Amino acid sequence: MNPKNVLGNPTKLLLLFFSIFILSCINNNANNIPVLTSKNDSAKLKESIKVIVDSNAIKFERKPVNYDSNKTYIYLTFDDGPGHGTMNCLDVCKKEGIKASFFMVGKHANDSWGQQTVKTIRNAYPQFLLSNHSYTHTNEKYVYFYSHPLMAEQDFYKAQESLNVPYKIIRLPGNNAWVTKDKIRTSKLVKPVCQKLNDAGFNVIGWDVEWNFTKGNSFPVQSPQQVAAQVKNAASGQSFTKKHIVILTHDRMFRTPEYANWLSEFIKTLKQNSNFVFETIDNYPNLKF
Repeated sequence: MNPKNVLGNPTKLLLLFFSIFILSCINNNANNIPVLTSKNDSAKLKESIKVIVDSNAIKFERKPVNYDSNKTYIYLTFDDGPGHGTMNCLDVCKKEGIKASFFMVGKHANDSWGQQTVKTIRNAYPQFLLSNHSYTHTNEKYVYFYSHPLMAEQDFYKAQESLNVPYKIIRLPGNNAWVTKDKIRTSKLVKPVCQKLNDAGFNVIGWDVEWNFTKGNSFPVQSPQQVAAQVKNAASGQSFTKKHIVILTHDRMFRTPEYANWLSEFIKTLKQNSNFVFETIDNYPNLKF
């Protein structure tokens, strides 16, 4: 290209500057992608890990949370999506007008449907929150996974980036562990990876009440009324943080119309208590941001 022709033509000059800008952005993004070649790279990974959010990320900017001391805050969470049942859970919560959080697994979003489902949840904030539930879900080998904390740590980082999770909020697969700004409560098995995640600025969220599911078909074990009773008991002081109740469920439990109705009944039962307030898990007390 003749430099004189470019300088004398505003349109060509604009195209030249635009091309330089695009190449600069590509190079900067490439520099932010961590490449793991050894155990020593773990420290570098912690420093280079970036929480990627959409261009309209202003909606994810943190704002002060003011808690009403007369209220009990309910954090309804769904694990293991995206999958069969995820959209049922979303639709029920929308219909009931409540907030909820979805802890999702990276490898479950490898096809276009999974990616679109993740995007739907992420874009529905602040009513719904997308959070990190690992990339592999340990491949169902929990002891092996947690016995290799460096591998486990990197698995969570991979999910954080592949799912485009807005906050550093994790739930461990198959283990009820807690890491917040001022508290750590873990089993011996998961303590090493929890310490690594804590050092990297991540929060780990456990649960106070679990809505169990049956083996094989993964349908709910307790009735909506029984789980509501467990929540009431937890609200009496039997929770990790007083007046804040985290409820664990799984998307697939509610994949049929019958059990989607159970979820609706459960939410309706809790809503009858005017002191219960549904919130997303990023508004749980004493988290690191």
